[in-house]
Amino acid sequence: MKFLSALTIAATLSASPLLACGAETDCKIGDRTYRIHMPAGHDGASTVGAIVFSHGYRGTAAGIMRNRNMLKLADDLGVALIATKSLRDDWAIPGAPSDMNNSGEVEFRYFDAVIDDVSSRFAVDPGKLMATGFSAGGMMTWNLICHRSDSFAAFVPVSGTFWDPVPDTCTTPPATVLHIHGDADRTVPLMGRNIGQTKQGEVPRTLEMYAAYGGFGPVKTAQMLDMGCEMRENDSGNMLGFCMFEGGHSFKSSYLKMAWEMFEADGTL
Repeated sequence: MKFLSALTIAATLSASPLLACGAETDCKIGDRTYRIHMPAGHDGASTVGAIVFSHGYRGTAAGIMRNRNMLKLADDLGVALIATKSLRDDWAIPGAPSDMNNSGEVEFRYFDAVIDDVSSRFAVDPGKLMATGFSAGGMMTWNLICHRSDSFAAFVPVSGTFWDPVPDTCTTPPATVLHIHGDADRTVPLMGRNIGQTKQGEVPRTLEMYAAYGGFGPVKTAQMLDMGCEMRENDSGNMLGFCMFEGGHSFKSSYLKMAWEMFEADGTL
């Protein structure tokens, strides 16, 4: 009887929503984790798109989920917010000071696993994912642009680019990208800066490479919120945008809201 009671309790606990992962509890995939916030009022069944956010240096998925502006952003748009987490303090990508010779493959496999896990456990549409991230997370986003473009519908790197050397080409098809950066950023300057034995890549060089790789056309200027933007398009309908705001190393959730709504309106999302 005691054995049966123990089994009953164990079964009850295993089915308890308290043990389910989400915004306040890690979702585990192997030795890695992520967190997810489903939009307020979600019925648990209908599929929604998602913003996949990569944190900055020494950031955490839990920290992203404590950001009320980010949660409100997801609720306002009716999308999920997925916060990814680096294995250590920084993302393991080429040129990063922690491991300059890293290929980035460990992170690419991690993002593959996150997308597979989210798609199987939550009502998230894998065809409506927007990858974004700030600072080191922006650097992670650019690596995804170059090597996992077919896993996301659009990308919004913020205040981060490749570490040097900026690659000459990419391995997956051209995608829709909107890069956002402050004109007075001293942490990740537009022209990069030396850190230890490595250097941050130059944003203009990154954009030049990707414009050539994707066959993007001439620049058209635009004003979006408080940002001056340069927009290009290729024959496949992909967009390459560069928006700059007055200020330093920061970002606003309103920029991500603007990007999502723009991509949703043009059918990218």
